[in-house]
Amino acid sequence: MPYVDVGRENSGSISLYYEDHGSGQPVVLIHGYPLSGASWEKQIPVLLAAGYRVIAYDRRGFGKSSQPTTGYNYDTFAEDLHKLVTHLKLRGVALVGFSMGGGEVARYIGKFGSKDVSKAVIISGVPPFLLKTDDNPEGVDGSVFEGIQKVIVADRYAFFTEFFKNFYNTDVNLGKRVSEQAVAASWNVAASASATASLACVPTWHEDFRNDVAKIDIPTLVIHGDADRIVPFSAAGKRTAKLINGAELVVIKDGPHNIAWTHADEVNSALVKFLAKPSARNLTSTAKRKSAA
Repeated sequence: MPYVDVGRENSGSISLYYEDHGSGQPVVLIHGYPLSGASWEKQIPVLLAAGYRVIAYDRRGFGKSSQPTTGYNYDTFAEDLHKLVTHLKLRGVALVGFSMGGGEVARYIGKFGSKDVSKAVIISGVPPFLLKTDDNPEGVDGSVFEGIQKVIVADRYAFFTEFFKNFYNTDVNLGKRVSEQAVAASWNVAASASATASLACVPTWHEDFRNDVAKIDIPTLVIHGDADRIVPFSAAGKRTAKLINGAELVVIKDGPHNIAWTHADEVNSALVKFLAKPSARNLTSTAKRKSAA
């Protein structure tokens, strides 16, 4: 199994597990909380069939990656992603982030620029800024996040059970767009995650990404469900799309938080259509090749 080392904690390496399949333009898939790269199983075959090289990795603390007690902040998450991109020597990569993964997309570009990034996709993402403040009245009250942390400390397994009800909107979608077994599988992945990571990631949900989002200068697609109970569309996707020049916005009607599973056909259609569009950089490089010829 392939891993890339991203740091050390005392005597041990901190390693990220990743999978690298196919050939063609690289697409890196960045999962949401509290899942792993395996959560992209409805997207990976479609992207491979469309001719892309698909890389999915597990964030530190989750899936098959190391479970350190440090580094649960977006600067480190972005550095981890940068080390993976550098390790694989990726050029012209499309970054696709779901939920927390949307934060990595924004912070990566904010921190490292878009030189090697061709396109960005944010699905049900946490940007631009979820915390309610005087200059961000559309955000969510801080007491909500504090309450989540208290519940996780008390019994994270019970928390996950309740969390996934709103992750999939099971009162509406169970037995229709998501099965009991799929929800149980998600719970099992969450339960195997680091207890430290499960708690430490919660404050990162309301990171202020407004400066990062302002630096996104590449074609961007924002996909969000209008029935998202975890990351409200009005506070997140709707605002992110407005803040990024030329961003495309696809709103999934009645879509819960994990639309990549419940509304996979709609998400995949929008994703493949967007990735297939030539970017300005691609057009420029093509023009240069033609003039050189």
